[in-house]
Amino acid sequence: MKSMNRRQMIKRGLGTALVVGFPAIVPSSVFGNNAPSNRITIGVIGAGRRALKGNIPGVLKFDDVQIVAVCDVDSNRLTAGQASINDYYAKKTGAPYLGVNVYSDYHALLADSSIDAVLVSTPDHWHAMNAIHAVRAKKDVYLEKPATLTIAEGKALVDEVKKSGRIVQIGSQQRSWTQFRIAAQSVRNGRIGDLQRVEVGLPFYAAGGVATPMSVPSTLDYDRWLGSTPVEQYTVDRVHPQVGYSEPGWMHLRQFSMGTITGWGAHHIDTAHWAMNTDLTGPIEVSGEASYPKSGLWDVHGDFKTEALYANGVRMTVSGRFNNGIKFIGSKGWIFVCRGQDPSGNKIKEWEASNPAIMSSVILPTEIPLTKSNDHHRNWLDSIRSRKPPIAPVEIGHRSCSTCIVHDIAMVLKRKVQWDPVKEMFIDDAEANALLSRDMRAPYQI
Repeated sequence: MKSMNRRQMIKRGLGTALVVGFPAIVPSSVFGNNAPSNRITIGVIGAGRRALKGNIPGVLKFDDVQIVAVCDVDSNRLTAGQASINDYYAKKTGAPYLGVNVYSDYHALLADSSIDAVLVSTPDHWHAMNAIHAVRAKKDVYLEKPATLTIAEGKALVDEVKKSGRIVQIGSQQRSWTQFRIAAQSVRNGRIGDLQRVEVGLPFYAAGGVATPMSVPSTLDYDRWLGSTPVEQYTVDRVHPQVGYSEPGWMHLRQFSMGTITGWGAHHIDTAHWAMNTDLTGPIEVSGEASYPKSGLWDVHGDFKTEALYANGVRMTVSGRFNNGIKFIGSKGWIFVCRGQDPSGNKIKEWEASNPAIMSSVILPTEIPLTKSNDHHRNWLDSIRSRKPPIAPVEIGHRSCSTCIVHDIAMVLKRKVQWDPVKEMFIDDAEANALLSRDMRAPYQI
């Protein structure tokens, strides 16, 4: 069945699979000693910047994996994604390789029962639907963060994954970076005393974007790209560059994203939750303020500051005025941890502490060791094989994302909100609860 599906053109629902012949014999130089029956076959949904620069190379390097299909609604990106994977395998074999199929709609890719798992690297507004349909199709999923666009979508995704029993890894890759794990583990085990405050520094976007309507490129299925969101006139600054893979405009528009509060916040707040042992809950109270653009197309927040209180008494401040990273402040010291780069890409210290010995202290058998992962994609693949939860499972990713969204809602409303992390609702606040979900345009509905 695998061989036949990949040699034929198939049409399923809205989608068409444009299939290239899959090699009958794949040289062992491609996959080492991994027999075809032992490989995890993967399809790629979304072939933009995160896919080509992060997720595709993140799994290609492993010989027990075979990427067999790519899907995108932009044919330029689709063919580029296909070519990058074929070229990788061709270099390993020393001969032409044409084993990667292309799809214009992800439903057709998911209909191929020979595909075991999918990498989802689409814009934020597509995450929930792509992942829900994937687990319904019995695929394991690597899902880019933030997990979803709304809290309602996140709850729906968590429910579907629980019902399906599939493995879903959220792309919160800081959980697989040594300095973040050691910082979180040190905080958990009292190396800075009782945790009192957390300061989360995020970058923020400047105003911009050209709103002048443009003709939709013939290579882009714009209606499908918009998906569940309202129809707006096309301009390249609303979508993504037609040439190259620089930062796309959709990241700056509330129609598709919430800006850096979710884009970066889903990383740093996730790390903070890991250290605070609150990664399956959330704050109980949040207040916030933010500036918003007064010109241009883009409308996500600019400079901002939010304050959150947790049930354990810890207060978290999130702001663009702090250095990009997380600072944990306790009764006996502090730790600051980051990715080791400043906004210009220059190398800086990955961590600092009130006492450097904090980060090298040995975790005793009686203490709490946090799960060690040296590679986020490898951790996902190992989970697929073992059927044990990955280091960033769906509910933890949802809670990190939902916390970011609560911060965003506080900024939008310009006031304090009371949050019930058990019911995942605001307390006695109809105005805030109305922002937990968005209308989804037919036929792009969960």
